[in-house]
Parts: sequence; C-alpha cells; structure tokens
Amino acid sequence: MSQKKQSTEVNLKGTLVSVFIIGIIIIAMWFAVYGMYVAR
Repeated sequence: MSQKKQSTEVNLKGTLVSVFIIGIIIIAMWFAVYGMYVAR
C-alpha cells in the first residue's frame, strides 16, 4: 500500500512540474507577442 502512495506522490510531482513548464512557455509566448506589438 505504501508503494502505491509513493508512486502517486511521484506522479503528482511530475504533473506539477509539467504544469509549471507549460505555464512558463505560455507566459514566454505572451511576452514575445507583447514585445512584438509594442515594438511596431
């Protein structure tokens, strides 16, 4: 039972990391688009 709990925690950590990475990519894209809009 403790083995299953441990794998669930690892899975949640992986999900959290991927959500952060996707969020950072989206924010970077927004800043790039905003920069192009301001620069024109």
